[in-house]
Amino acid sequence: MAKKRPQTKASTPQQTGRVRGAHEPVPVVGAREPCPCGSGRRYKACHGRAAAQAVTELTQRPFEGLAGECDWVALRELVPAATVRLTLREPLPEGVPSVTLATVLPMAWPALRRDDGSILLGLQNDTSSGDLSRDLAATLRRALAAEPGTPVAAERSSGDGPRLQDLLDPEAAFTPEVHSGFEFWIPESTDGPAPDVAASLERANAAAIPTVRLSGVDAAYWCETPEKNHLRWVMPYPEEKLLDALARLHAAQSSSLGEGTRLVGSFRAHGLMVPVWDLPTGMNADACEKPAAAFAERLAEALASDAPLSTAERGARGGLTNRQITLS
Repeated sequence: MAKKRPQTKASTPQQTGRVRGAHEPVPVVGAREPCPCGSGRRYKACHGRAAAQAVTELTQRPFEGLAGECDWVALRELVPAATVRLTLREPLPEGVPSVTLATVLPMAWPALRRDDGSILLGLQNDTSSGDLSRDLAATLRRALAAEPGTPVAAERSSGDGPRLQDLLDPEAAFTPEVHSGFEFWIPESTDGPAPDVAASLERANAAAIPTVRLSGVDAAYWCETPEKNHLRWVMPYPEEKLLDALARLHAAQSSSLGEGTRLVGSFRAHGLMVPVWDLPTGMNADACEKPAAAFAERLAEALASDAPLSTAERGARGGLTNRQITLS
């Protein structure tokens, strides 16, 4: 689901202005064609370089400012099958009864306008720019204008349109509903899916890892794998502060979630840290609830401390830092 997105820096292409004026827009052409600015260089080595940089420059926290930012990150990177009803700032257009965020849609459609006019917006699709929020907002706007009964095709974002933060109500609750499979793709009113949707559904269900969202703490997700179970917990705290707090708990041997569990590291996703625990195979989501709530209390105390780290805590912090990876 997750891919590293390299961030590259490129110098601004030199503009000679021999053909086009300094403020005249340069059209897009093939990468190997001569640049229309008249520099004599290929487009990819001239104005195309700046265009590519604009597309690939990454917005580190695309969901910042949205209600439920941590859950947005979890649904994008961790959860196979989930939905959330979205509330827009403006009233929905006539004929659109609802807008629902979905982790994945059939055939990886970016969005779908159902026969009844309702909209499903896919979250785990590849996007055309480095601002996931802007790309999703562009897809949502196209879905609102689509004909009922049609999927919304992928399309490159213009890069200057509204973001999700501009379209969604910041006061509305964001509460994911995690599903065991992708049957939510199929409306109850239909007799059955089309053959291509049925095949996509079968593949998606076969690949889905059993996942449960804990109810007692925010944005913590239990999952089951053949080897062991895990708890992956998206946290909203500044990275350096959180690493210090986890190091304090780890050095005090209070970073686990009980017997047989272990804090094994963390990863970064969309600007937030996600600590990960290994769990015994017999420890289900319900069994994580009380230990997770108790850990949240210990973490709050550790976050409140401004004392310098001890030698043991600095060593624990180094170990945690060495086990970090970045997904996006």
